[in-house]
Amino acid sequence: MAKQKKKLAPAQKTAREERKRKFMFLFMNGKQVRVRRSERIDGIDVDEFIRRNADPIWLHQNGVHELIEASLGPYAPL
Repeated sequence: MAKQKKKLAPAQKTAREERKRKFMFLFMNGKQVRVRRSERIDGIDVDEFIRRNADPIWLHQNGVHELIEASLGPYAPL
């Protein structure tokens, strides 16, 4: 006869859901490892969110100069 599984307590269940949200499993060198998931804002990667929503002043203040030329629009130097 097989041993029956016990149900998780509510605290254990919430802790498990939290771990699933924070981490994902990958295979590296033939072994399964746990790594942190990338940060997301509204379901979009953080870099893509900044690229879509930041203005040139914010980009300059935070040192993201490589995105400034793309976002200048009609004010870009000729």
